[in-house]
Amino acid sequence: MDAHVDIRPYRAEDEAVLFGLVSLDRGADERTLEVLEHETVFVAEVGGVAAGYVAMRRTGPAVCVEQLFVSPDHEAQGVGRRLIEHAEGWAIAEQAETLSVVVEPENDRALRFYHGRGFVPSGDVLELILPRR
Repeated sequence: MDAHVDIRPYRAEDEAVLFGLVSLDRGADERTLEVLEHETVFVAEVGGVAAGYVAMRRTGPAVCVEQLFVSPDHEAQGVGRRLIEHAEGWAIAEQAETLSVVVEPENDRALRFYHGRGFVPSGDVLELILPRR
C-alpha cells in the first residue's frame, strides 16, 4: 500500500539526516555530500519523516537524475515512484527534452523500476522523452 508522500525542496538542515539514511543502507561518501550540496534536490517525507530524495542536474537539453534514494524503512510505499514523478515534472518545467539516469547493468531492480516508468536505453543511460510545454 502506498503511503502519503510529501515532496519538498531540500533544506540545508536535511544534509545530516539524508547522509545518515544513505550511510545506514549502502554507505554514503563525499559524492553523496557533493550531490546534496550542489545539485537540485527534492526530499520525500512520509509522516513528516525524511523517506528519501532525488538529486538532479541540468545538462544541456537533459535533466540527469544523479541520485534517487529511498530509505529501506519506506521501500514499497510509493516513495520512489513519487520522487521520479516529481523529477519528471521539474524537468518539464525546466523545458528539458529528456530525463536521464545511469543504472548499473546488474541492478535489475532499478532497471525494472525505470523501464516501468517509460525509460528506454539510450547509449549508456536510460532516458525518458518529455512532452513539450
